[in-house]
Amino acid sequence: MGSAELMVTQPRFPGFKLNLKFGRDDMVKRFLNSRLSGIYFSVVQEGEVGVGDAIELVRRDENNITVADIVQIYVREANNDLVRRAIQVTALAASLRTYFQQQIEQRH
Repeated sequence: MGSAELMVTQPRFPGFKLNLKFGRDDMVKRFLNSRLSGIYFSVVQEGEVGVGDAIELVRRDENNITVADIVQIYVREANNDLVRRAIQVTALAASLRTYFQQQIEQRH
């Protein structure tokens, strides 16, 4: 993006405050079901980013896991193959890798 290089690390998952803001107990569930998550990035290479700068895909992880896949796994709607591939994504936050590993172990 611009002259900076960013890396997607995980989706942004809503918390209980979303329920409070909308005055509904089901907003987090509805948000997750929409599969329209925000995204957290880490900075790989600092640079300048301006309004209107294009986002260019430089490389993709060989496990071919998307942010939508991570949300699907998080809400426990994924098969073990997808979960295993997600665990192999080095950019994925360690806490999510641990959580996903626990999902696999619970299924056995």
